[in-house]
Amino acid sequence: MTSSTFRRATFAGCAVAGLALVGSAAPVANAAPCMVSEAAGTISSVSGAASQYLAGHPGADQALSTARTQPREQARETVRAYFTANPGEYMELKNITAPLVDLQNRCGTAGIPGDFIEAFNEFQAG
Repeated sequence: MTSSTFRRATFAGCAVAGLALVGSAAPVANAAPCMVSEAAGTISSVSGAASQYLAGHPGADQALSTARTQPREQARETVRAYFTANPGEYMELKNITAPLVDLQNRCGTAGIPGDFIEAFNEFQAG
């Protein structure tokens, strides 16, 4: 885990919330066409899976929910402590959100707040 776990917590919360703004993302150069329907479907799928996962893993849900209400440094420590103690859950949640990596790589990130993108990239990087 990197020291930027607060951003991971922010991303996880965003994934569960849907990140609907990806639908307006501009495609990156030479990327396959990006359709709003595809982006919405990917976001919906990831959001549903993350929601179900967190509902079944109350410790992870609590850690991420708590981190969202804390100052940045305290949030980093909350998330770092939880996922360091539960690395399997981190990997499972990372795998759930992996389809967003492809969407981001193919379609870009226009219209998505920078904090969300930074959190997502750091979460995926581990």
